[in-house]
Amino acid sequence: MITVKTIKELRSIIDLQKSNGKTIGFVPTMGFLHQGHLSLMQTSKEKSDFTVVSIFVNPTQFGPKEDLATYPRDLERDQALCDSVGVDLIFAPEVSEMYPEGYSTYVDCEGNITKQLCGASRPSHFKGVTSVVAKLFNIVQPDFAFFGQKDAQQVAVIEKMVRELNFSVKIIPCPIVREEDGLAMSSRNTYLDTEQRKEALVLNRALKEAKKLIENGEREAEILIQRLTQVIETSKSAIIDYIQIVDVRSLESISKIEGEFLIALAVKFGSTRLIDNYRGRVGGQ
Repeated sequence: MITVKTIKELRSIIDLQKSNGKTIGFVPTMGFLHQGHLSLMQTSKEKSDFTVVSIFVNPTQFGPKEDLATYPRDLERDQALCDSVGVDLIFAPEVSEMYPEGYSTYVDCEGNITKQLCGASRPSHFKGVTSVVAKLFNIVQPDFAFFGQKDAQQVAVIEKMVRELNFSVKIIPCPIVREEDGLAMSSRNTYLDTEQRKEALVLNRALKEAKKLIENGEREAEILIQRLTQVIETSKSAIIDYIQIVDVRSLESISKIEGEFLIALAVKFGSTRLIDNYRGRVGGQ
């Protein structure tokens, strides 16, 4: 495994791999890796010949009062984890490499798909996400790119960008990876103190409760949201940002559960904002 920091270095390696007929798998990350990230890399190893991981804390997707300065970083630790699952190459550029002086070009996915859910409280977030992912796709030229379903809105937005801008990369969403107690893995989990960590388990409990209600025949989104709210509010420290039930592809809110749907939520515990979701289907194929 090697680590490169410049676009020029990366492209020369990718060009060589492609000239040898290798398929390229790509896992974009902001580092401080956990088992969820590693599962994406393992899937890439299964589906492609050469796996690239980017480690880049992207400043353009952080709002002015968000945690860019304190976001956890540990490149040596990340390199060891990548090496442990057989990653071939890490791309770890400096901010100046990705956004040189005078940089002013961005990709923005407009419409409700970025204005709802996380976009409602983080209005500039997805512009930063789509811009950096578009740049990374152009730099890495992957055949496959792997994203965790925990960031369900991000997956939907990137899939839309790929369709509409005609990128040739195939997006492969991968299942949420959870801790043994059910908490969805996230780099931000390290911000939680002991009590908040216990309280955060209410998210998975609420989603399980909603799933059970749906399996028992409940189809009214309003009733499900009320129950999700009741369960989450049993936590004394939980502050709900949103709880929504939406269409999987458009992310438009739905009033009745039918076909493929997504239950998405964001909740703060102290200053730490966590997201989680459940994707399901009712009815025929």
